[in-house]
Formats: sequence, structure tokens, C-alpha cells
Amino acid sequence: MNLDTRKQYGIAAVLGLLIAATHGHHFGSLLHLPPATWAVFFAAGFYVRRAWLFAALLVEVVALDYFATTVGGVSSYCVSPAYGFLLPAYASLWTAGRWLSARYRFSTAVLPALGASLAASVTLAELFSSGGFYFFSGRYADTSIAEFGARMVAYFPQSLSSFAFWVGIALVVHVALTLTQTDRKQSI
Repeated sequence: MNLDTRKQYGIAAVLGLLIAATHGHHFGSLLHLPPATWAVFFAAGFYVRRAWLFAALLVEVVALDYFATTVGGVSSYCVSPAYGFLLPAYASLWTAGRWLSARYRFSTAVLPALGASLAASVTLAELFSSGGFYFFSGRYADTSIAEFGARMVAYFPQSLSSFAFWVGIALVVHVALTLTQTDRKQSI
């Protein structure tokens, strides 16, 4: 994906606002919106070439979590030694977005690469975040691969549905804007 710097900054701002509106237990729960964090990291990798955005989004997520648990009255149950596993979870999404961006052309031929990058990145993100929490949070005394597998079956569909919801919206917006821009160029 080759966007000019101004468009990249605009997209970065929208993505940052989307995390602010949906991450954790504040505005998103008031509006009944699923969390967009995972889809935002994927989209940021796809649209924005600058690595500083990855760091900025990480800082935003950590700040929102910190605020929610220290000021907002949200339980700190998920804040544990495993919290650091969110870094590779988010990095897998960002990296998959970058990978897809390098292969992107507005064509149906990109659909297999899109599907592969989405499936691989969301699965890796779930393995890092849930696996890290299950095995390293200290919340579970007896851990096993079998029990972790059962937890994946129970909890992954919710993460996957949130991811799919926001990726679906992003795809519709992307296609609509691309077609609008293509029509505008052809009429000139």
C-alpha cells in the first residue's frame, strides 16, 4: 500500500481514536462496541509505513489499561506478569498487515493473501495473549496443553468475532474509498 504521508497521518489518527473509543471498559462498553484493538494493529501495519505508530498504539493501549485499572475502577485481574505477551500479540497483527501491504493490489487476486494474513495474525495474537496469560500470569496453579486447548475453544470465538467485525468494516470502507477514488481519476 503506497499512501502519501498526509493520508497515513489521517489514518493513524482515526485508528488511534478507534482504540480510544473501544479498548477496555470505558466508552466501548457504553456504546456496546466490540474492541477494535487487534484490527487496528493489523490496519496500522497495512496502511502506515512508519514504525513509530506501532509504538504509539502500544503506549495508548497501556495508558488506557493503566487508567482503567487505577482510576476507572476496572478489575486488574488481567494485569499480571503475562501482560508483556501483548507485545508479540500486537506485533504479529502489525507484521501481518505490513506483509499484506507489500503484496497489495486492488484486485480479487489479493484475497488469498488477505485471508492468510488475517487468519495467521489473529491466531498468533490469540496464542500469545491467551497462552501468555494462561501459562505465565500465575492465576492458574495447574496448567496443561489440553486445558489451554479447551480455553482456546471457549474464548477464541469472541476475539475472532470482534476482529472480524472491525476488519469487515475496514474492508467495506477501503473498497468504497478505493472505488470512489478510481471513479474520480477516470472522470478527470
